[in-house]
Amino acid sequence: MTQHILRIDASARRTGSVTRGLTDRIVARSGPDATVTTRDLASGLPQIDEAWIDANFTRVHERTDAQRECLALSDSLVAEVQAADTIVIGLPIYNFGVPAALKAWIDLIARAGVTFQYSADGPKGLLTGKRAIVALASGGTEMGSDIDFASGHVRHVLGFVGITDVTFIRADRTALDMDGTVKFARAAVDALPVAA
Repeated sequence: MTQHILRIDASARRTGSVTRGLTDRIVARSGPDATVTTRDLASGLPQIDEAWIDANFTRVHERTDAQRECLALSDSLVAEVQAADTIVIGLPIYNFGVPAALKAWIDLIARAGVTFQYSADGPKGLLTGKRAIVALASGGTEMGSDIDFASGHVRHVLGFVGITDVTFIRADRTALDMDGTVKFARAAVDALPVAA
């Protein structure tokens, strides 16, 4: 069975990026039959605004052409996630949190009634049966520390939309030992099971 991978690169750097090097390596382990969709966020994504919110919360059959156009990018981003078996995310930590472009991507794909729904038991994710691999890099922020507001955020958001099988590849605190940290992260990628 062909695996469909969605690769999301959030680093603003297109060259010399630790996370891009790791997402390259992760995708390369997918096998020759895998199909890969790449979403590069380096150029940014639009922020949601009042018009987007109004369109999103208007019933599908009641939306105007302008509202459908307003949601077109979000619909495309959601479709990419829905089609994927595995989501590979390059997550550099910027100022202790996620890059603004990745936060914009999250805002555009977390949609009630589309990727999650509310129920009597609370919210329920609708993107189940998928796997996520997150390649995290930071200069000085240790993953899981009190000042890491990125990894927990991404894990929670993925779980919120139904993706609970999440693996982190950590290349944190590269400012202290770039070579050793990257070598450790590459070894972790090489130890990942190859999807059947």
